[in-house]
Amino acid sequence: MNDYDNSITVDVPPGRLFDYLADVKNLPAYMPRLKAAHPHDGDRVTVTAHIDPPDGPEQDVTSEAWIRVLEHGKTLTWGSPGPNDYHGQLHVAAGEQEGTSRLTVELHAEHVEGQQIDDGLRETLTGIKNAVEHAEH
Repeated sequence: MNDYDNSITVDVPPGRLFDYLADVKNLPAYMPRLKAAHPHDGDRVTVTAHIDPPDGPEQDVTSEAWIRVLEHGKTLTWGSPGPNDYHGQLHVAAGEQEGTSRLTVELHAEHVEGQQIDDGLRETLTGIKNAVEHAEH
């Protein structure tokens, strides 16, 4: 199992950031390549992503995932079944400045390139920061 993490400061209060992230319908606004997210059956989510794998054709792929919102501790956990055992957490905490948040993402995966994951984490965190700050202003 490979573990990765990264953090970013977001210029919105923690409660607003967490509420935005907890709404599964916002996923396509900040997740790279994600085209749609449809919640159903409790914590289940059907997602469609646009992928361009190095060993195959560019395409849209639909799959099942799960997302659990843990209000206590301002944490979201998620995962996707499959050979990579892909799952992780988002944690929202108060930032150093009033009205800001510190967002940390942790990812656990098998059989993936470390640099690819690190790049994806940075891209996702920047996407969240841009999406939620834009939604706030």
